[in-house]
Parts: sequence; C-alpha cells; structure tokens
Amino acid sequence: MKQHYDIVIIGGGMVGASLACSLLASADALDMNIAVVESFPLPEQSELSFQPSYDARATALGYGSRSIYEMLGIWDKLSQHVSPIKDIHVSDRGHFGVTRLNAEQEGVPALGYVVENQWLGRVLLDHIQQANTSRIDFICPAEVTEVHYGADQMGVTLKQGETLSEIGCELVVMADGGRSSLRQDMGISYTETAYEQHAVITNVSTDRPHNNLAYERFTDNGPMALLPLENEAGYYRSALVWTVPNEDVNALLALDDDAFIQRLHERFGYRAGNFIKVGKRHSYPLKLTVANEQVRRGLVVLGNAAHSLHPIAGQGYNLALRGVVALAAKLIESRKQGVNLGGLSLLQSFYEQQSSDQDQTIAFSDYTMKLFSNRNPLLSVGRNTGLQLLDLCGPAKTVFARSAMGLDMPLPSLK
Repeated sequence: MKQHYDIVIIGGGMVGASLACSLLASADALDMNIAVVESFPLPEQSELSFQPSYDARATALGYGSRSIYEMLGIWDKLSQHVSPIKDIHVSDRGHFGVTRLNAEQEGVPALGYVVENQWLGRVLLDHIQQANTSRIDFICPAEVTEVHYGADQMGVTLKQGETLSEIGCELVVMADGGRSSLRQDMGISYTETAYEQHAVITNVSTDRPHNNLAYERFTDNGPMALLPLENEAGYYRSALVWTVPNEDVNALLALDDDAFIQRLHERFGYRAGNFIKVGKRHSYPLKLTVANEQVRRGLVVLGNAAHSLHPIAGQGYNLALRGVVALAAKLIESRKQGVNLGGLSLLQSFYEQQSSDQDQTIAFSDYTMKLFSNRNPLLSVGRNTGLQLLDLCGPAKTVFARSAMGLDMPLPSLK
C-alpha cells in the first residue's frame, strides 16, 4: 500500500472494478497509481473457473455494454458464461398490446445478455490481476471510515481489523453501492421517490428451453420480467423479477414452492411453458434514488451510490457502466494534459456530459413504470395501441431498440 495515489476507488464490485479495468491500459503510460478499497477479501489469483449456482443473482447487459467490455478486452472471457437475449416479448396482461423485438432484424447478434454477477465480478478482478501491474493496488478487506479534504489533496482513512491508516489522493471515486453510508457521512443528500412496490427476485425453470427469449409482462400490480439464463444441472433456467405492491410482498414470499409457481402462472401465464422449479426468493423495496451532488472537488459518486432505478427496463447497470467509461476517458484525457484529476471544473465537465444520458434513462424507466401501473381505462387503451403501433412500425422499433441496447451514443476513447 502506498501513502499517495492518484485515484482511490471505494468499492471493488462490478462498477468499481470496471473503472479500474477502464484505466488499466493507461496507468503505466501515464504514471497513474490507483487503489481499490473493498470490504471483502480478494479471491486468490488462480486459473479462472466458474461454479454455477442455481440461485445466483444476475445482471442484464445491453449490447452497448458488450461493446464496452470488448473495448476493455474482457468480453472473450466473459462471454463464456452469458446467455444472449435473441428476442424480447413485451405485453400488457389482459390487454391487446404486444411488441416483439428481434436481434436479427436489428442487425446485432443479440439484443443483450444476462450474466451472473459472481462471474462478471470474477472476470473483472482476474483481468486486473493478470495484468500484474504495480499501478493498481487492492486494499482489502478494508473499510473506509472517513473521507476528508486537505489543502491540495483528499484524505482517506482506512480501517483494517483494528488498525487505522490514512492515504492521500487527487480523486476519490465512491462506488460503494446504493446503501452507501459514506454518502450520508459526507452530507451528500439525495432525492428519493418510493414506488410503494417490492421486487421479488428468484430463478425459475420451465419444462422447455427458453430459446434466448426474454419477456417483459406488465400487469395491474406491476411489471414482471423473465430473462434467459444458462442451464444448470439439467434445468432450463430463467431469472424472474416480479414487482408487487408493498402490502402483498410478505404473503408472496411466505408461499411454498408449489403455491408460488401456481401464483406465478396466474399472473404470467403459460407462454414460457410450465414452471417446474423455483429457487430461493428475495425481495427489496423499489425506489428511484438520485444523489443531488454527484461531483465535488476531489470526489465523484458512481453507480448505485449516484442513482438507483426501477428494474423495469434493466437499464441501471448499463447506465452506470456508460458513466464509468465516460469518467475514465475524461481522467485519461486530463492526465495527458497534466490537469489535477480532482479539479472541480474537470469533474463538472464529466457530470454535464453524462447528465443527459442519465436524465433520459431515468425518465424512461420512471415514466414507463408509472404508465403501465396506471389502471385508468383511457391510458390502458393508449399504451396498448402504442405497443401495437411500435410492433408494426419497423423504423420506430429500431430507434427504440437501439436506445434500449445503449447504441444511440458513441463509445468514448480510452487511449
């Protein structure tokens, strides 16, 4: 561990590790030292292996996120255990509106991909470890207890066991998730909109292959998503995200497997086949949370610590990843120019550059959720007519699909 770094990344999860990967190729050439502080121990460096678990949590990657990971040089390894989404079926329960998206029609090999979080995190860390560079240090397990301002640098207090130590840096990147206690400790307020809903997440199996088909099913109680996963132990497996009102979540979680499957069929139908197995169920409250300050002098807030979205369109991680590479590009450019990486004008420029993407993605997620949760009969007719027209209008469907895939904006340069 060094006494001074150029960048300290708090959080070595998918967002923090992706930022480290984005800076990896330039770190040596630009004499840039980076620390990644993580509360969990770093896995031992060994031959990369994958041990699938039926109940593993997963993340949906848009095709644009694939392009980012290709640019970072990890896609070939990551793609060994992803499930491509070839088709998406969007419907409104009990109504006539249906839209279908197809990868071949949009000229891409897949509309998106579903990857288990454990595998994505392991590939990112392995990529950094395999680089065998002295420019990136993992400080873990360790906790950041305080971030404070010095005259010309940031101070970061670390706790490892019972030992306290301090390191300095030009820039602190907070990528420690939506429950970031540091955000609160530093007086960073946030705007929160509660949806009065919970997401129930689990993995399920059907009696027939999913054929890489994803479903977005809107119901009167909230949307449901079914995403294709890799098969496990002979079972065809999909990830289920089921949105329910707050008052219904405990009763749903209390059901045994058979009763849960029966309730799932009542709400989702049989279009995916017969559900024959369900894994462990988890739930969390759904809120739209946006940090009111995402940059300060010497500080950037990224990922769920900056914004947490409704999972309706699977855009949360993709938005975060676009922010990661945009920040990396800005830092590389500034380093070449000899600019302090914690300068407020630099960080404000990054935020202004990303704010339109952020505002557009958040608005789409929020508006779609509210539109399809509204039971007004006139709105119901309008949204279902819109789904049908979108299905029939190829150019409009392509614009929608490219935006959902994250292909409506160019990739920044990391060279």
